[in-house]
Amino acid sequence: MKKIIMIFSLVLILTGCSIVRIDTSSIDNILNVILTKDNKLYNQVGQGYKYYLPGGVSYIDSDDLNDILYCNGTYYYLYIDAISYYYDTDFEYKENNRAYYSKLISTKDGYKYSGYLEINEKDGLYYLVFVYNHAKIETIVDKDNLNNAVLNASYILSTIKYNSDIIELMLEDDYFTNKTGTYSDYEVKEDSGKFKLEKENTMEER
Repeated sequence: MKKIIMIFSLVLILTGCSIVRIDTSSIDNILNVILTKDNKLYNQVGQGYKYYLPGGVSYIDSDDLNDILYCNGTYYYLYIDAISYYYDTDFEYKENNRAYYSKLISTKDGYKYSGYLEINEKDGLYYLVFVYNHAKIETIVDKDNLNNAVLNASYILSTIKYNSDIIELMLEDDYFTNKTGTYSDYEVKEDSGKFKLEKENTMEER
């Protein structure tokens, strides 16, 4: 009996972050709950960073510091801005009152890191750009999957942990400057009047 209790306790510890009940009916509530949590779990490791993939989200592939993730018919494009992290670079964002949803995320409001979430809608599809903790997630979803996408992105971005030593070595080895360009990124294009994410082929060299 004691062995069963110990195993159950271990499972609770290892999966603790998924036990918290979250009201996913409101994007504001998702951000307030997830982005203020001190979540130390991780199950995905990259070069100089690691993060937690929520249940149902799968790792597909990496292209340098871009990770491609998948969940329930939706691809998530994660960009790790290691240079921004290393030099603690700030950013500028002005809330967009023409967007479906636009929010500046500030540490002054109790969040652990700064960033923003902007969602734009066209023809029933929602283009999500989520910047937080020196990283960015972009995805396109329908209305039914929108809040779940925000939930998944919140978990991923808030749990990213950087390895400063590895990033410093990458900088010393000219890992970034020897690439053909910056990693940024995926841009939104229109295909038959609908949103489509496509990786940029031409990137400005650092």
